[in-house]
Amino acid sequence: MAEKKLILVCNDDGITAPGIRNLIDVAREFGDVVVVAPDKPQSAMGHAITINATIRVNQLNSTDILEYACSGTPVDCIKLAVNKILKRKPDLLISGINHGSNASINVIYSGTMSAAMEGAMEGIPSIGFSLLDHSIDADFSASQHFARIIIRQALADKMPNGVCLNVNIPNTNKDLIKGIKVCRQARANWEEEFDERIDPNGKPYYWLTGVFRNFDDGLDTDIWALENNYVSIVPCQYDITAHSSLQHFKNWEQNV
Repeated sequence: MAEKKLILVCNDDGITAPGIRNLIDVAREFGDVVVVAPDKPQSAMGHAITINATIRVNQLNSTDILEYACSGTPVDCIKLAVNKILKRKPDLLISGINHGSNASINVIYSGTMSAAMEGAMEGIPSIGFSLLDHSIDADFSASQHFARIIIRQALADKMPNGVCLNVNIPNTNKDLIKGIKVCRQARANWEEEFDERIDPNGKPYYWLTGVFRNFDDGLDTDIWALENNYVSIVPCQYDITAHSSLQHFKNWEQNV
C-alpha cells in the first residue's frame, strides 16, 4: 500500500488566521497534514530567522492533525519542522492562504512566500497562496477551489528542484474568475511615505504608508492576470543572480 502524502502547512498571519484554517481544510483532502505556523502575526518578515532569541514550539490540541505554534518567523517554522518535528521530508509544503496580495514586488517582503522559498531550498515542492483581501472576514471559497486544483497538479506533476510557486487569487466570486495564468512578476514597487506623529511624551514616531505603482504594461504579468480576474502563478527561485547582466560585468574581471 502506497504511503500517504505528507503535507506541511505554514503561513505568516498566525496559526489562528482564517486563511490557514481554510488551507488546512483543503490540504487534508490530499494526505496527512502537519501544521507548523507562527503563534502570532509575522507579516512582511521576509526571509528573517531568529538568531538572538529563543524559539518556542507548543503542540496544540487537535482532533486528527498535528499542529504546532511557533514563536519564531515563518522561516523558523519551516526549519524547525524539517529538522525537529517531522519524521520525514514532506511531499509538499503549502503556505498561506495569506490575507492580502503577494504579487509583484510584494514577494520580496512576504513571510508567506519566504516559508515557501525555504521549502524549495530544502528540496520540498512548495507553494505560497495569497488572496487579494486583507479582511479578517474574507471569503476563501474561491481560494480553496483553486488551491485544490493547484495542489492536485503539484502532487501529480514533479516540480523543478529549487523552484516554488507564488499563487495569487483575485478578490472576486469564484464564478467570475476566468482561469489560471502562469506569469512573470510585474515590474512595480511601493512609493513609500512615513506618516510622522507625536506620542504623549512629545516624541515623534512614524507609521509606514505608501502607494503601489505598476510600471509594467505587459500582458504576461501577475498584475495583469489579477486585474483581469485570473489566478496568477509565478514560478520563483532562490538563486537571485542577475544572469542577464553577467556579460555586462565581465570586463570588470582581472587577475592579481
